[in-house]
Amino acid sequence: KIVSMYKWDAGKALPIIEEEKVTAVGGVPAIAWQLLEHPDRDKYDLSSIAAISYGGAPSAPELVSTIKKRFPDAAPGNGWGMTETCATATLNIGEDYVNRPGSAGAPPKAVELKICDPDGNPVPQGEVGELWCKGAMNCKAYWNRPEATAETFRDGWVVTGDLARLDEEGFLKLVDRKKDMLIVAGFNVYPSEIEEVISQVPEVTDVAVISVPDDRKGEVPFAFVAIDQGAGITEKTLLNHCAEHLTNYKIPRAIVLLDELPKTPARKPDKKRLEKLARDFLRKQGNKITAK
Repeated sequence: KIVSMYKWDAGKALPIIEEEKVTAVGGVPAIAWQLLEHPDRDKYDLSSIAAISYGGAPSAPELVSTIKKRFPDAAPGNGWGMTETCATATLNIGEDYVNRPGSAGAPPKAVELKICDPDGNPVPQGEVGELWCKGAMNCKAYWNRPEATAETFRDGWVVTGDLARLDEEGFLKLVDRKKDMLIVAGFNVYPSEIEEVISQVPEVTDVAVISVPDDRKGEVPFAFVAIDQGAGITEKTLLNHCAEHLTNYKIPRAIVLLDELPKTPARKPDKKRLEKLARDFLRKQGNKITAK
């Protein structure tokens, strides 16, 4: 059976999982984190859970190890797909995922993937480029949008707009959305890389990195972070952590702590609202926060 909630709330989900003996939990990565980190988690019998899977947004490799630590018998799983590929096109689950926590998995035999340069030519194995996907499940066109159709659908391939690489075994590593990539003083910067570094801090429960304009560098990263209540983590602590693990031009211009990141109805970070919050912050902030 399928057990659904009118609106997601981790605290309300816990007793439902116990009562209904839910075996598989799905959603975006934020949902998995909220279940794992909820302060009431140990008050309920969640032993029925055999699988925790997610998609729709980048997930930190630490999420896999946290699942295995708190639910040793549950299989973690993620994957990649989009509306134009009729949802999931790759899957990474169980031991494959444990051994490759930074990967979105491999495609089934009916699906082809390739990584291309801006002209549509395949790049050498292991290099970053734009992900193309081909399969019988792909959509054929956008309704009454011929220009968008010509740009996205090419000879059975979907030009995804995702930047990615493929390893020697064909496992997919997503880097970022092409449109989300920042160019900082001429350097390509991927928000997902910064988000992954910040997520390494155990007290961090959610993070989103966006772009803000900069007079000298063109644009720079700006981070919003949610942490465990009472954790005692400061913006300065997180910026210093970034300084230890990132090249200087990848360090966020500032980090703002929120109780919870604003989300879209699909539970993804609401980048539009975050951009407005960043503009408001920069308007009000006289002295900038920097790493040591």
